Amino acid sequence: MRIGLFAVGRLKPGPEKDLAARYFDRFAKAGPAIGLEFSRIAEVAESRASNAETRKREEAAMLLKSLPEGSILVLLDERGKALDSEAFANLLAGYRDQGKRDLTIAIGGADGLDPSLYDRANMILCLGKMTWPHQIVRTLIAEQLYRAVTILSGHPYHRV
Repeated sequence: MRIGLFAVGRLKPGPEKDLAARYFDRFAKAGPAIGLEFSRIAEVAESRASNAETRKREEAAMLLKSLPEGSILVLLDERGKALDSEAFANLLAGYRDQGKRDLTIAIGGADGLDPSLYDRANMILCLGKMTWPHQIVRTLIAEQLYRAVTILSGHPYHRV
């Protein structure tokens, strides 16, 4: 199963981008052995619309346009469901084992995600009840993708 990331906002060069890239690289190298591939990061600029509702609607349209046909859509939202790392790994394995071809994880912009996306989403995932800047969220999800691969392959990286 191919796993991609959609992010509103571009990650500028710096330590956050380097750390996220390191975990995405680890995921890309370790994932194929267990049927999980890193497909891409789709970054889009934040909408310049004058109000939040229009910005969210425009950003949602960009997400839906970039979404592979039939893709599982996972939204990151502090009001979503909190999973531990093993449950997240099992979620990915479950979609893979169902024969799903693509999964996209979406990071919204500063205003959040458009309500229409919640109807389309297969899962709304919480990385914590706090609000995180997108630079940190990208690093957190990259690390959790790598951690999921290590859990599913029995690698000792994940310790409880």
